[in-house]
Amino acid sequence: MQISIVIPLLNEEQSITELYNWIAKVLRSNSFSYEIIFIDDGSTDNSWEAIASLSKEDDRVKGIKFNRNYGKSQALHAGFLKAQGEVVITMDADLQDNPEEIPELYRMVKEESYDLVSGWKKKRYDNVLSKNIPSKLFNAAARKTSGVKLHDFNCGLKAYKKAVIKNIDVYGEMHRYIPVLAKNSGFIKITEKEVQHQARKYGKTKFGVERFINGFLDLISIWFLSKFGRRPMHLFGALGVLMFIVGFISAGWIGISKLYKLYHGLPNVLVTSNPWFYIALTVMIIGSQLFLAGFLGELILRSKREKERYLINKTTGNF
Repeated sequence: MQISIVIPLLNEEQSITELYNWIAKVLRSNSFSYEIIFIDDGSTDNSWEAIASLSKEDDRVKGIKFNRNYGKSQALHAGFLKAQGEVVITMDADLQDNPEEIPELYRMVKEESYDLVSGWKKKRYDNVLSKNIPSKLFNAAARKTSGVKLHDFNCGLKAYKKAVIKNIDVYGEMHRYIPVLAKNSGFIKITEKEVQHQARKYGKTKFGVERFINGFLDLISIWFLSKFGRRPMHLFGALGVLMFIVGFISAGWIGISKLYKLYHGLPNVLVTSNPWFYIALTVMIIGSQLFLAGFLGELILRSKREKERYLINKTTGNF
């Protein structure tokens, strides 16, 4: 199979059939072998009924229905597990991503051997204040922090080699940072393609301004994980040992100073009356705790569970 189209969605019943017809027209005209996987992320409208109906008409349409809304990252994770195409293309279900881009995205992955091609919505039809400006700030911070030079990290239209989506773990709300996750896994041939963005035709966006706040928090998380996620002892252990040594030397100096003054008959105070003693003791305790945190982090990495983070209610199609 050449292409898998993975489409996460939430309450998009009006656009599903139109999107399917558009995708199918493009793929058939280019003689691709393909599958279309819709992941219903807990919709409360008739989205699942639309997916099930399409699956009965076309065995290349497959559907996964979550028991409730788990988020876009979990939906992509479920779709990636099922995808069988040599090239996997993700897109949103709101008709803002143009399926006409698919053949060129496929060509860039297959013929130019890119691991990942990310769409770049250079001209956007979103609200300037609530989406465009925050998006520019978010993308600038992501480029600076991750070292991945993309203009639009959050574009839903992306193409991947199959090996990429089978070897990265999309969790939490990390769908924004799939290029960074791919880079951290050793897939470094990453580029972008300017794609056509279209105004939303039905309904309204499911994401508010809070997604940018969450995005910046996730950016901090992924920066930390990329630096120390596989070796927490290198950070916590090093800081812990350093703080313990500083505290120990400080406490030793206080004790030696006390003995020196006693030996020479100089005025002195009880060690427990010296505020620096408690500061040194606190630093030693914090250092020990940091060291233990690093040690526990190493143990957790070695016993990482592979339990899924969502509950699938139904599936349709020939998985």
